[in-house]
Formats: sequence, C-alpha cells, structure tokens
Amino acid sequence: MTEIEFLNWVRGPGFQIAVVIFIAGIIIRFAEILLLGRKTNLAEAKGSEMSGGLRTIVTRSFPDRGTFQRSTFTIVAGYIFHIGLFVTIFLFAPHILMFKDVIGFSWPSLPTPVVDAVAVVTIIALLAVLAHRMSNTVLKFLTNTEDLLVWLVTILPLITGYIAFHRIGMTAPSLLAIHILSVELLLVILPFTKLMHAFTFVLSRWYNGAISGYRGVES
Repeated sequence: MTEIEFLNWVRGPGFQIAVVIFIAGIIIRFAEILLLGRKTNLAEAKGSEMSGGLRTIVTRSFPDRGTFQRSTFTIVAGYIFHIGLFVTIFLFAPHILMFKDVIGFSWPSLPTPVVDAVAVVTIIALLAVLAHRMSNTVLKFLTNTEDLLVWLVTILPLITGYIAFHRIGMTAPSLLAIHILSVELLLVILPFTKLMHAFTFVLSRWYNGAISGYRGVES
C-alpha cells in the first residue's frame, strides 16, 4: 500500500468504521445508563428537581475555594487542556471544513497561529498532568492501565496534528494519514473508557443536583 492509498483508506473506510463504532458505542452507553431506571421517590418533594439539577450543572463546573486550594495544579492544568482540546478540535479551519462535510454547516475559525499556539500549550499541560500524576505517590497508586490509555489517545491527535501541520520528519500524506488514524483511534476508544464523561458529565451532574433539589438541600 502506497502512502496515498493509506491516506485514502484512513480518510474513507477507516474513518467510516471509526465513526460507526463511535456512534454505536455512545448509543449503547447511554442505553445502559437509561435502562438502569430510577426508583420512584415516595418521599414528599421539598424542592425542585429541575432547578436543583440545573444549578448543579453550573456550580460543579467551577471548583469551590477549598478544593481549588488543595488541588490547584490539577484544576488549572485540567481547565487548560480541556479548553485547549475544544479550541484545537472545533476552532481550527481545516477541522471546521471536515465538520462541514459531515454535518453540512460550519462556523468561524480562529487564526491558525493562535490554534497552533494553543495546541502546544495543551500538549505541555497534558504532559505536566502525567508527570504530576506519576510523581505523586497517591495518584500514581490510583492510576491504572485505562488511565494511561485515555491519556495516550487524548494527546496523540494533538502531537500528530502538530507534526503534520509543520511537516516534520515525513511526507505530508503520511503525516496526515497518521494524524487521522490517531483521531480514529480516539473515536473508537472514547465510548468504552472514562472519556465517555465528555457526553455524560451534564447528565450525571443534573441527576445528582435533581436528587438534592427534590430533598430541598444543596448538592
């Protein structure tokens, strides 16, 4: 297989396979959650589930002062790489064109140098998070194989994308194919690992807040 044939495969059949697995995985995971059901609460409601759920979605997006003081590095680095991932995925012009081909519409992009700089900062933040995790005795003990896999498949598209954009080390078709393949690996793994929180965090926060709201207490 030539490098052009490889590129065509990852852009065609490979991408289609990854998307099918991704969508099917998301549907299966949500079905598992929803099919668990919820027992009828026979206690008298002392507050609103809806307002409690919505409030918790907002409040859990920002750390309280005590948590921030105890875990400043983890929180700051976490915000940096999450925002960085959003910017590099959704505000980079070539990515937006790809989304337009899939969903039929587009949105404004950020200047390429800005996205390039954000990608570098995001890579550094992810490397720092891993270094911190491995140097902290408790965090290292709690780290398992899935945690390392999640970290790897998250950072790979950033690194391969940066290398492909700057055409470092290989021909452009090969670099682009490797980058796309790393994204497809992320899509395939995401629904079946902790990365699924990208889709479930709103639901879980609302659920916890709704329970507390029903009881009339803060989540």
